[in-house]
Amino acid sequence: MTHPFLDLTPLSAAHFASIEDRVARLLSTEQDVVVMQGEALLPLEGAIRATAGPGTTALNVITGPYGQTFGDWLRDCGATVIDLAVPFHTAVTAAQIREAFAEHPSIDFVSLVHAEAATGNTNPVAEIGEVVREHGALFYLDAVASIGAEPVLPDAWGVDLCVIGAQKAMGGPAGVSAVSVSERAWARMTGNPGAPRRSYLSLLDWKERWVDGGRKALLHAPAQLEMLALEACVERIESEGLDAVMSRHSSAAAATRAGAVALGGGLEPYVYAASDAAPVATTLRVPAGVDASALVARALAADPALPLVAGGGALAKEMVRVNHYGPDATRGVVHACLAGLGAALAESGVPVDLEGARRAVAEAWA
Repeated sequence: MTHPFLDLTPLSAAHFASIEDRVARLLSTEQDVVVMQGEALLPLEGAIRATAGPGTTALNVITGPYGQTFGDWLRDCGATVIDLAVPFHTAVTAAQIREAFAEHPSIDFVSLVHAEAATGNTNPVAEIGEVVREHGALFYLDAVASIGAEPVLPDAWGVDLCVIGAQKAMGGPAGVSAVSVSERAWARMTGNPGAPRRSYLSLLDWKERWVDGGRKALLHAPAQLEMLALEACVERIESEGLDAVMSRHSSAAAATRAGAVALGGGLEPYVYAASDAAPVATTLRVPAGVDASALVARALAADPALPLVAGGGALAKEMVRVNHYGPDATRGVVHACLAGLGAALAESGVPVDLEGARRAVAEAWA
C-alpha cells in the first residue's frame, strides 16, 4: 500500500534551491534567501543571535508583543538595547526613529516588526529604512504577517535581514520559513564570535555549507511535506498574481473596519488611523461592559469556522481580532465575521445594525 504523504521521492537539493529562488522572486530580492526548516521563530531568533552581541547597540521598536520578544533576545545576546515603544493602537514613525538615532548615535542595529497581526498595526518600513541607511545600522525586519498582504521589498528598503513565514497572508504552511540576508549581514555574522554554529539556529551553517557550496548538498533531511506545501503556496500566489493577493487583503481590511463601525453597538477599530492598520488582520475594540473573550466564544459557538480570536494577555477583555488572511481574505468571510459578532452582541443586549454592516462592507470592498 502506498500513501501520497509517506511514499514521496526524496526532495533533492536542486528542488530545494528552486523553491528558495521562487521565494526570492516573491520578495524581489537579489540577496541570499535561505528557507529554514521550522516555524518563523527559528530564523527570527537565529538572525538576532547571529548578528548581535556585547558590542551591539540595538534600537528595538515595540509596536506589539513580537517587538518585546526581540528585545529579550537582544539582551540575552549581551547587546545594549534601547526600546522605542509606541501605543499598540498606532504605528511608529520615521521621525521617531530619527530622534532615537540623534539621542543614541551608537545605534548599529534596528529591529522592527512590519505588521503586528496581534495588535493590527503596520509600520512604514520604506520611510524607516531610509533613516536606518543614513546611519549605517543593520536593519532586521519581521515580515511574517505582512508578506502577501502588503509590499515587502528588502532590497528597495535597505533591509539586511528579512524574515517571512507562509502561514498568514500567503495561505501556506507554518512548518517552514525564510530569511533574506544581505552581504552586510553575512559579514556581521562572520565577525561575531557569539554567532551560533553547528546549531539548528545557525544561519552561518547554511551560508558555509549550503550557499557557499553552490546549494549542492543540504545540511540535513528537509521537511519535505512543508517544503512542497510552500512551493504550492508560492505557485498559487504566482498564478493569482501578488498584486491581486495583496488587493484582497487590503479590501478585506477596509471592509472590516467600515462594517464594524456601521454595525454599531460600540464596536470600533482598535487601530485608530486606517493608514496605521495592517491589511493582514483587523483588530476591533469591544464596547464598555462587553468582554471580548466571551463575545468571541459566543460567535464561535454559532460558527466555529469564523477566523475570530480575542486579544492576547491584557487585551483579552477588550480586543477582537478578525484574521481575514490567506484564503479568508474574502468578502464572504468578512460578512460572516461581522454577522457573527453582531449576533453575539445582540445576545448580550447590545443593539446592532446587521444590514448597515452589510452595506458598508459592499461599499468599502475595492
